[in-house]
Amino acid sequence: MNILYLTFVLPLLGFLLLAFSGGRWSENVSAWIGTGAVGLSALVTLWVGIDFFAHGQETEVLTLWTWMSAGNFTIPFTLVLDGLSLTMLGVITGVGFLIHMYASWYMRGEEGYSRFFAYTNLFIASMVVFSIG
Repeated sequence: MNILYLTFVLPLLGFLLLAFSGGRWSENVSAWIGTGAVGLSALVTLWVGIDFFAHGQETEVLTLWTWMSAGNFTIPFTLVLDGLSLTMLGVITGVGFLIHMYASWYMRGEEGYSRFFAYTNLFIASMVVFSIG
């Protein structure tokens, strides 16, 4: 279960790679990075789902770090996985991967091809954090 953080880190890493490339890479490389990051995130979701059901569907809480601490008051960055968040995680990463696959063909030859994949990776990462964070 300790790999749950990869569901948002992989698309975020894809965003950073594509955003800082400035469109210098070919369309094939941009499509592979963008689609691959979301595809790997979907595979991690599948692995986390198998692990979730193998261990009795218990709610998992993974605290990554503390945002702020003042006396007894703390605000942690925590990921929570239960049945509903796993369902949403599967929808977000699964449909996101299919959208990336289709867009890699549909957007071919358009201006801002790499930027499109950078922004969609950022969107997927944000939605994953929204659903499990």
